[in-house]
Amino acid sequence: MRALRYLYVLALALWLGGMSAAGLIVAPTTFGVLEAWDAVKGRMLAGDVFGAVLGRLNLVAYAAAAIMMLVLTIQRVLGPRPKSYGIRMGLLALMLGATFYSGNILAPQIDHLQVEVNGPINQLPEGDPRRIAFDKAHQLSTSLVTATLVGALILLGWESREHA
Repeated sequence: MRALRYLYVLALALWLGGMSAAGLIVAPTTFGVLEAWDAVKGRMLAGDVFGAVLGRLNLVAYAAAAIMMLVLTIQRVLGPRPKSYGIRMGLLALMLGATFYSGNILAPQIDHLQVEVNGPINQLPEGDPRRIAFDKAHQLSTSLVTATLVGALILLGWESREHA
């Protein structure tokens, strides 16, 4: 059981750490450096780079979620049953769903708008439907990632409390 718990915590740490590093370090650094290099081209390139980072991070999230769900299920079957198993599995399912939706529904919408505009979307007039659609998709994506991050923190707290 100790090895399973280690695997669960490792998967959670990679998922949580990846999200944290992407949002707190990679995004601001990438946009800051590339926009300083060239305000227009740099912003577009930074968006491409960060989109690719998120795509890879989503793969880590899918693997982490699968590992965590499998471990919880094995622990449930072999015992002792993890506390609040159903709630934890539900939270993991919501986190996985949010990650999947953001990466496979919203990201392509954002990419399509960027190709259609062929320039920085923030240069479009505020009332332009493409800018409004982009801002809405970007805001929803950010909210889903933030909710997933909060879910991961809840699971981390649960894990530390359960095994204190």
